[in-house]
Amino acid sequence: MITDTVMDAIAHIEMHRQEMARETSVAVACSEALRKLHELLEGERQALQSHGAGPGHAANIEAVTAEIDRVKRLASTGGKGAPPRHERGQQGRPAQPTQPHYRARNKGRRTMGRSGGR
Repeated sequence: MITDTVMDAIAHIEMHRQEMARETSVAVACSEALRKLHELLEGERQALQSHGAGPGHAANIEAVTAEIDRVKRLASTGGKGAPPRHERGQQGRPAQPTQPHYRARNKGRRTMGRSGGR
């Protein structure tokens, strides 16, 4: 079970990252968040070594590691949620030869400048 202290620290770091992303850039915000998360991770590792396998230390380390991975993915996509690189290549493929290159548009009825009523 993750301790409340670590959960609160992760939430605080995430709120600060979101605020910084609005003020500066996603890359700067993620870099700052990663620095704080690594400090938190190091503190949890030291607590695990000094106190032994205490309650929650292993779960705390897993939670902080998962958050670090999430922020790294966010930083690599620039905050836009872009698909991974192996999926991007599929977007640029030309249409199948049996499919038309354009779609017919339904223009509907034109009113010649008249409005709908009298």
